Amino acid sequence: MSPMRYELVTIFPELIESATRAGLLGKAVETGLVEFRCVSPRQFTTDKHQSVDDAPYGGGSGMVMSVVPLTAACEHLDAEADARSQPRAHRILLTPAGKRFEQADAERLAKLPALMFVCGRYEGIDDRLRPLMHEELSLGDFVLNGGEVAALAMIESTARLLPGMIGNDASLHEESHSAGVLEYPQFTRPREFRGQTVPEVLLSGNHALIARYRRQQALLRTREQRPDLFARLTLSKEDRALLASFDEKPEPPAPGA
Repeated sequence: MSPMRYELVTIFPELIESATRAGLLGKAVETGLVEFRCVSPRQFTTDKHQSVDDAPYGGGSGMVMSVVPLTAACEHLDAEADARSQPRAHRILLTPAGKRFEQADAERLAKLPALMFVCGRYEGIDDRLRPLMHEELSLGDFVLNGGEVAALAMIESTARLLPGMIGNDASLHEESHSAGVLEYPQFTRPREFRGQTVPEVLLSGNHALIARYRRQQALLRTREQRPDLFARLTLSKEDRALLASFDEKPEPPAPGA
């Protein structure tokens, strides 16, 4: 099977290269599960300073990344893929104006053979680059210094979905957001810590009861901590019963009552 290919257009390739040498990503590179190609738009400049930005037309603060070296970098990666008889990468522009990246996007993108992340810097990118992109994505409603951190987050979230990346593939289906809910609470030894004890149901050995408890807790956690996600859920009859059984419990007595 061909490795998943990640291509990055960035003026700081060292940020990507250092991160992809460690942990599971580093092991995936060593085993040939994924591969990375970083290209700096500075390679395609013609001035002695290798400038990739310029003042914006119409005035304003800051500098704007030039469309010329960015386009050349993207086309260089496409040409490399063509020369190797590989599929061209799906081009993603990382921008605060993009669609917010979610688990469903990770699952969709992980099925593609190659992804190209174009990492902006400065005050933005010349808007004429946008028609060359397949989509625009953002990590959320906040601003970063550049797209590299966002690219690494999306790389990790997609790469971990590849067959063979995670030792226990079953764990992928129980994680937060994998089914639209947050993950249930987890516990390990010791059984008691500073007055907090592990729920008895988890010690019962009754797998059916444990599964029901975990589903209930996942729903409750999502309802309490991420009401926006909870509002999008389609609850089954059993889900509604699990929530009702919790909501109908009597309130514990107040201390000293």
